[in-house]
Amino acid sequence: MTRIVELVEHAPAVSLALPDGVGRALAAGDVVEAAPDPYAAGRWSLRAGSKVGAVTLTAPDVDEPFTVRITPKVPIARLFFLLGHSLDPTGAWRDGEVDVAEHRDLLPALAHAVERQVDRALRQGLLQGYRTAEESALVVRGRIREAEQIRRRFGATLPVEVAYDEYTTDIAENRILRTAVERLLRLPGVPRDVRRRLMHQRARLSDVTPVVQGQRLPDWQPTRLNSRYHHALRLARAVLDGSSAEHAPGGLRIDGFLFDMNKLFEDFVTVALRESLRGSGHTVRLQDMHHLDEAAAVRMRPDFVLYGPNGAPCAVADAKYKAEKRNGYPDADLYQMLAYCTALGLDEGHLIYAKGNASHAAHRVRHAGVLIHQHALDLDQEPAKLLADVQEVARRMRNG
Repeated sequence: MTRIVELVEHAPAVSLALPDGVGRALAAGDVVEAAPDPYAAGRWSLRAGSKVGAVTLTAPDVDEPFTVRITPKVPIARLFFLLGHSLDPTGAWRDGEVDVAEHRDLLPALAHAVERQVDRALRQGLLQGYRTAEESALVVRGRIREAEQIRRRFGATLPVEVAYDEYTTDIAENRILRTAVERLLRLPGVPRDVRRRLMHQRARLSDVTPVVQGQRLPDWQPTRLNSRYHHALRLARAVLDGSSAEHAPGGLRIDGFLFDMNKLFEDFVTVALRESLRGSGHTVRLQDMHHLDEAAAVRMRPDFVLYGPNGAPCAVADAKYKAEKRNGYPDADLYQMLAYCTALGLDEGHLIYAKGNASHAAHRVRHAGVLIHQHALDLDQEPAKLLADVQEVARRMRNG
């Protein structure tokens, strides 16, 4: 039997009676903050940060599997809007295609969404394409790999080392979908009906080779021929990027799925800003490399830099999804933005937060004349209103 602990993203720490093995395992893993409770023996203090999802821990000195579920503060439907807009700002895959409102937890909703997208991708059959194959054969097919023939066969004529293009379903697009399906089937907490449908998708992809854990996922390029796969592939990649399967010393295994809300919020904000500024004549660069000092020894990467038609920087922004201090925004973010503005030669900078306990603010820096805006986006509102708020931030950046 699996013991389940429920936590909430960025909520206050809770004290729980846990076996020492479980407590040490949580402290060793990068899932939650865990420390022995100084006021009660045999209890551990657990606090969730910005990672949401579910993981299961197993270890030799733990009697039974132990699952930690971390619930996001925003509703699941809102989280999927953020994810969907980050992956595909056209919104095509979100509008009525995948209803996740029936699922209260992240993992069941994600598994449901992936299965629905894979089903839509495969309705016209599996995509086929050419893949370069290399093998030893008794007949020449394609071209002879001369270097391999000499190295392996020492002058023997048979078998022949050949390479050829094979028309097959075992291509990158199908391999990514198969790997995501396999990954979800191994995770605890996937509802029975969704698991059954995922097994059906696995059967449809049975001739496709999944990517082994630890290996690099194959690359794919969006084209007209694979357009029906685009949404499924982007969502599958999000699943595989957020998957966690770690082995630690002592036989500890942490297996599950986690979204980092910091990264998700940053991706949403930067993509939404980029789309809001499309067609304005400006150029957008994300995570653009700059240097703070003249010797170019101190590197910095603002989340979002806007360049004018003349190629010079005209605005900079950073997305900050994190716990705010009790009475407002963290001062350190202001110092960081001031450094960005100084290095880029800008008079204004923009910090964009998920709304918490502070609204929009602006600070003009003494003796520098730099104006730093602090915007707050309310994530728990209708998508159209949220995007309108982002467009207002983009307008300030463009006209600043």
